[in-house]
Amino acid sequence: MIASDQKRLVVDAFARYRIKDALRFYQSVGTIQAANLQLSTLLTASLRRVLGEVTLIQVVRDEREALMGRIREQLDHEANGYGIQVVDVRIRRADLPEQNSQAVYQRMNSEREREAAEYRAQGGQKAQEIRSNADREATVIVAEANSKAEQIRGEGDAERNRLYAEAYSKDPDFFAFYRSMSAYETGLKSSDTRFLLKPDSNFFRYFGNPSGKPAQGQLGKPAEAAPAASGTAEAPPAKP
Repeated sequence: MIASDQKRLVVDAFARYRIKDALRFYQSVGTIQAANLQLSTLLTASLRRVLGEVTLIQVVRDEREALMGRIREQLDHEANGYGIQVVDVRIRRADLPEQNSQAVYQRMNSEREREAAEYRAQGGQKAQEIRSNADREATVIVAEANSKAEQIRGEGDAERNRLYAEAYSKDPDFFAFYRSMSAYETGLKSSDTRFLLKPDSNFFRYFGNPSGKPAQGQLGKPAEAAPAASGTAEAPPAKP
């Protein structure tokens, strides 16, 4: 059938009836089988007339009960001449044809996919905004932390230098010894202790002398010149 909005419908309906005038029924149709056949034709015609005046939505959802009542009234009026009273008419199913249903399903599916893609795009944009804000805040926090760390490191270096200077002013010999021990710890690693130095190098001065002063033989003073002889030397007399 075709509704008023030109939508094709596959309708499955049935009617329930009773014989109210047996003589007229027997004279007009004769048998139950003939009555069923005649009523099926009348029901189909009534369905086409009533459903052809309404839209698909009205048939499927909005006015289904009222439409079945209208069809029953028309069918009962036409069946009265056969001695039949139509008790009820029911539309069990009113659907689009299979090919139309597939087209509607595909259209609905495409619409849902479009909406899903739109929601995903909006979610992706929101996620990107959140990530951008988080990255910006992280950059600011790291920069502030680095600035604070450099400030604290500078204050620590200044305090260290002050303590070094104070220690040096109080005991220069101990400060020199401490710095030499630190240099030994840094330079003499466990993996490699080889050095190429002069034997009298100042680096290992504490190995030769606990005071760190160079040994007496390493002072490097030039040797003193021998004093010149005074007076006049005379040659021995010649032998005869």
